[in-house]
Amino acid sequence: MAERRMVTLDGNEATASVAHRTAEVIAIYPITPSSNMGEFSDEWSAQGKKNIWNTVPAVVEMQSEGGAAGAIHGAMHAGALTTSFTCSQGLLLFIPNMYKIAGELIPLVLHVTARTLATHALSIFGDHADVMACRQTGFAMLSSDSVQQAHDFALISQASTLKSRIPFMHYFDGFRTSHEVSKIEMLNDEDLRTLVTDELVADYRSRSLTPDRPTIRGTAQNPDTYFQAREACNGFYNAVPAIVQGEMDAFGKMTGRQYHLFDYFGHPEAERVMVIMGSGGDTTHEYVEWALKRGEKIGVLKVRLFRPFSIKHFINALPKTVKTLAVLDRCKEAGAIGDPLYMDVVAALREAKDEGTSHFNLEPKVVAGRYGLSSKEFNPSCIKAVYDNLSADKPKNHFTVGIIDDVTHSSLAMDLDFDIEGSEVKRAMFYGLGSDGTVGANKNSIKIIAEETANYGQGYFVYDSKKAGAITISHLRFGPRPIRSAYLIKKPNFVACHNTSFLDKYDMLSSAEEGATFLLNTPFGKDEVWDSLPREVQTQILGKKLKFFIIDAYEVAKATGMGVRINTIMQTCFFA
Repeated sequence: MAERRMVTLDGNEATASVAHRTAEVIAIYPITPSSNMGEFSDEWSAQGKKNIWNTVPAVVEMQSEGGAAGAIHGAMHAGALTTSFTCSQGLLLFIPNMYKIAGELIPLVLHVTARTLATHALSIFGDHADVMACRQTGFAMLSSDSVQQAHDFALISQASTLKSRIPFMHYFDGFRTSHEVSKIEMLNDEDLRTLVTDELVADYRSRSLTPDRPTIRGTAQNPDTYFQAREACNGFYNAVPAIVQGEMDAFGKMTGRQYHLFDYFGHPEAERVMVIMGSGGDTTHEYVEWALKRGEKIGVLKVRLFRPFSIKHFINALPKTVKTLAVLDRCKEAGAIGDPLYMDVVAALREAKDEGTSHFNLEPKVVAGRYGLSSKEFNPSCIKAVYDNLSADKPKNHFTVGIIDDVTHSSLAMDLDFDIEGSEVKRAMFYGLGSDGTVGANKNSIKIIAEETANYGQGYFVYDSKKAGAITISHLRFGPRPIRSAYLIKKPNFVACHNTSFLDKYDMLSSAEEGATFLLNTPFGKDEVWDSLPREVQTQILGKKLKFFIIDAYEVAKATGMGVRINTIMQTCFFA
C-alpha cells in the first residue's frame, strides 16, 4: 500500500482534497468561509489533477447557489459523481433542491463550513445555524471536530452516501476548522478506492436517467398515493446508522483512526457529561483529559452522525452512572422549547426509557446550554463553567456561556483567568495589517515547523470582516502531541507586533507569559526605541521581564526590493 504523508493544511483544503478526488462534476458558487474549497478544486482541475478514476473533474462556477444546487441535481441524474461546497445564506438557497435530492434517494455529499445566518445582523463567522436549518430536508448530517476529521469524514460520507442512497451533508465549523491550519495524515488514492469501490459507483450509475433505460422521476402525486410513497423511504433511513458505523469501522482498520456515531471520552463512571458537536468537542476533550488527572468524574459525548439520530447508539455510548447531562447547541432557535440537539437528546432519553432500553442507574437530569454563536470564543473557561453548573444542586437550565447576558440573565459565571495549556506547547501571537502578508507568512511558518520537525502544529487567523487594511491576529501553536485547543491563545510566550501604530491601540502584552519574547517592527533604532513606547508597554516589558527585540522591516523591505511586503522578514525574525 502507498505510504501516507503527514502534511499541514487547513480544513477547507483537507476536505476539498478528498472531494475533488471522488467527484466528476463540481458545481460551485463562492461564499465565505467555504469559497476556498471551490477555489482549490478549480485550481486542481485547471492543473489537470485527476480523480481516482483517472479523469479531471469538471468544475463549473454558477451565477448563484441556487444555480449550483440545480447543476449538481441534474448532473447526478445523469450518473455523474457530483459535489458542491457552501454555507449560510448560500446553503439556504440549496434547500429546495435538497428536498428533491433526498426524496429521490440520490447519493451526494454536500460539504458545508457551518456559518451564522443573518438575523438581526449578518455575520460571516461560524456556528450551526445554517446546518440546523436543513435538518428537515432528509439529508444525513455528519459533523467533524477537526482538520483531520474533516479530511477523514469527507471520505466516510462519500462511501456512506453511495452505500445508503441517502444524500449527506458533511459539515465542520466555519473559520474555526475551515481556516485552521493543522498537521494531518493525508489519505492516498488507494485509501479512497478502498472505500469508494467500483461496485458502489456502478450501482449508482445503473440508476441514471438514459434513453436506453427509460424511467420516470419528478412526478406529481395526489392524496391517494403521496402519503404511502413518502413513508416508503423509511427503510433507507433506518439502515443509515449501521452503514455509517460500518464505513467508520472499515476506515479504522485501514488507518488506525476509529470513529463512532457518538464518541465518548472521559471517566468510565462519569456523573457529569457534556453532549456537544463540532470543534467544541475537541476543546472539551482537552479539558476532560486535564480534569481526569485531577480526579474528576466527568466525560464528553461528541456527536458525529446527527441525522438520522440513532437512539440506540446514543444511549449505549453514555456511562450508566451519568447523573446530569449538559447538551450544548451552537445555534439559537428563537421561540422553541429548546435548541435542536437538546430536543433530540431529551426525546432520545424519553423514548429509550419508554421502550425499556435505557440502562442508567438513575434517569439523568438534562440541561440545555448555548455557546459560540458567530465564532464567539469557547475555551476551557467556558467548559469549566458548564461542568461547575452540573455540580449544583439545581443546575441552571437554558443557559448561555461565553457572554454576559444582562437582558435575560441566562449566562454562567466564568473564571476568565482559567487556563489549562501545558508548558510543552509553544504559543505565538502575531499582530499584522490586513494584506501585509503576515497571515501568509505565518501559514508558511507553521507548515515548516510541523513538516520539517517532529512537532504538531496549529495555526489560526483572526480577521476583521473588513479584511484588507484592518488588523489580523495570527495564533500559532506547536508541540510534541496533537493539538486539540480549538480556541484563541490566552498566554503567549512569543508576541510580534508587525505595525508600530498598534502599540497605541491594542493591549498586546497583558496576556504574555513572564519571560516571553516581544518582537517589534519599528522605524526607531535600539537607542531611541524605548522612549517611543507608550508608558503602559514599558511597564509591561519590565514587569513581565520580557525579552525585547526590534527590527525596521520596512527599511529592509525597501532596500531589498520587496516594497511594503514585510512578511518574509518578520518570519525570519520569528525563526531566529
